[in-house]
Amino acid sequence: MRKFTSPRTFRIFGIMAMICGFTLLRATTVKGGVWEQIKSSIGVSSEESTHPKTNSSLSDSEILSGLKEALNLGTKKAISQASAKGGFWNNPLIRIPLPPQLQKIADVMKIAGLKDQADAFEESMNHAAEKASDKALPIFAQAIKELTFQDLRSIWKGGDTAATDYFKEKTSEPLAVAFKPEVHQAMQQVGVTKSYQNLTSNPLVKSLTENSNFDLDHYVTQKALDGLFTLVGQEEKKIRTDPVARSTDLLKRVFGQLTH
Repeated sequence: MRKFTSPRTFRIFGIMAMICGFTLLRATTVKGGVWEQIKSSIGVSSEESTHPKTNSSLSDSEILSGLKEALNLGTKKAISQASAKGGFWNNPLIRIPLPPQLQKIADVMKIAGLKDQADAFEESMNHAAEKASDKALPIFAQAIKELTFQDLRSIWKGGDTAATDYFKEKTSEPLAVAFKPEVHQAMQQVGVTKSYQNLTSNPLVKSLTENSNFDLDHYVTQKALDGLFTLVGQEEKKIRTDPVARSTDLLKRVFGQLTH
C-alpha cells in the first residue's frame, strides 16, 4: 500500500480537518451548545453579548439608571431647598435680581425715593419662585424619564455637574413651557405683577423703560429654573465626590467606579 507522507499531503489533510471542524462548530452554534460553553468559559453572558458593558462591571443600562437616580435625588433635594421659606431670597447663589432694565436705573430710583418699591418688587419675584418650585417636581421627573443613552459615557465620566448640564441643555425649553403657568399663578398670589406695575408706573421709571419689550413671566420662570438647576448641580457634585451622599446601592456602584 502506498503511503502519503509528503509535506503537501499533510497540508491538504490539515486544511480538510480545519474545514470539518469549523463546519461542526457552526452546526452546534446554531443549536446554542458549543458557543454558549465557549462564552461561559471566557466569562461572557448572553445578555452581555447584546448589551455591551461600559466597563468590566457596569452595563450602559445600569449607568443610565444611576444617572437618572442621581438627577431624581438631586431635583428632590433642590426643590426642597428652593421651595422653603426664603429659599431663593436668602440664597445669594440663586437669588433673582431686578430685571436688567431696572438694574440700569437702580441709582436713579434710589435718588427718586423708589428704593423701597424696587426692593419689594425684587423680593416678591423671589417668593414667587419659591412658591412655584414646589410644583416643579413632577415636571422634572418626567423630563428625567425621557433621557436616553445619547452621550452616556461622556456624561458619566464628565465633570462634577455633567449630568445636570446635559439635562439642562436638553430639557430647558420644554421645562420652561410647563413651568411658566405655575410661575404666573405664584406671581399673582404674591403680588409680583402688581409690584412691577406700581414701580414702572412712576413717570421717571416709565420714561426709562417704556421702550423695552419685557416679559415678566418669562424672566421669573427662566431665573427660577436657573436656580433649580444650580442646586441640582450642587447635589450631583456631592454624589460624585462624596461617598456618603450615595444613598442607594445603585449610586454606590455607578459613582463608586469613578473614584477608584
